Amino acid sequence: MNTSVVVTIEGELAMVTLNRPASHNGMDFPMLSAMLAAQSQLRRNRSIRAVILRGEGPSFCAGMDFKAAMKQPSRTAIKALQLFLPWTNQFQRWSMGWRRVGVPVIAVMHGNCFGAGLQLALGADIRFCHPDAKVSLMEAKWGLVPDMGGICLLRELVPMDVAKELTLTGRVIGAQEAFSMGLITHLSDDPMADALKLAAEIASRSPDSVAAGKFLIQQAWRVGDYAALRAERLWQRRIIGRSNQRVAIALQKPNSSEANPGETPQQPGFGPRRL
Repeated sequence: MNTSVVVTIEGELAMVTLNRPASHNGMDFPMLSAMLAAQSQLRRNRSIRAVILRGEGPSFCAGMDFKAAMKQPSRTAIKALQLFLPWTNQFQRWSMGWRRVGVPVIAVMHGNCFGAGLQLALGADIRFCHPDAKVSLMEAKWGLVPDMGGICLLRELVPMDVAKELTLTGRVIGAQEAFSMGLITHLSDDPMADALKLAAEIASRSPDSVAAGKFLIQQAWRVGDYAALRAERLWQRRIIGRSNQRVAIALQKPNSSEANPGETPQQPGFGPRRL
């Protein structure tokens, strides 16, 4: 049984835990497969309202476990053949696959966040990071380039010269410097508590609005005005007037004066996410 990624669901919150603490959650091939399975599972779940990505043990994820890969040369060679495929491969879906999940994905970062680990965190929508964490695009150390969605994600967060410096040097930087560059959304002494608080705040909104807002921003962020405005219209059409939007409107109204004295008016509740 593959336990390198553990998915737990409590109410409307899904927790995805990297579970190779002895190796600082270094990514091996079973972990890659388990992460893609977790994405698929949560993409189909219309009841959850947020996903939190975390790492068990001393680090979030210290990158690819090259020692484990070198012990399986045949399997490693087969995996490398994906570089010749004309579509997004498994390694790229490690991070980019979270873009297809219609709820906020929040990374809780601590310890070492290197290579594949940093690219996984960049694939989340929001990142909370402990001040003692260290981050790096470490592929240059191995004579490689980031190829797990990192460049696609970096261009949304930092200028080109910063992305080049991080990529060409493989330098390890502290959380404060990463925050000042824009790689991290929030520095926090208790990143899990703050992530849970944000997840609860977002869960108070229509799940259709949240999903549409996430997909709209991803679709419209790097295109021209015409395409971005078209995307606005299309996503708004998908949610306006629907049941969850009507609930959102009802929640903004003051309590009905027709309620019986001493009786607490029943608040409407959102249904499952449609998108």
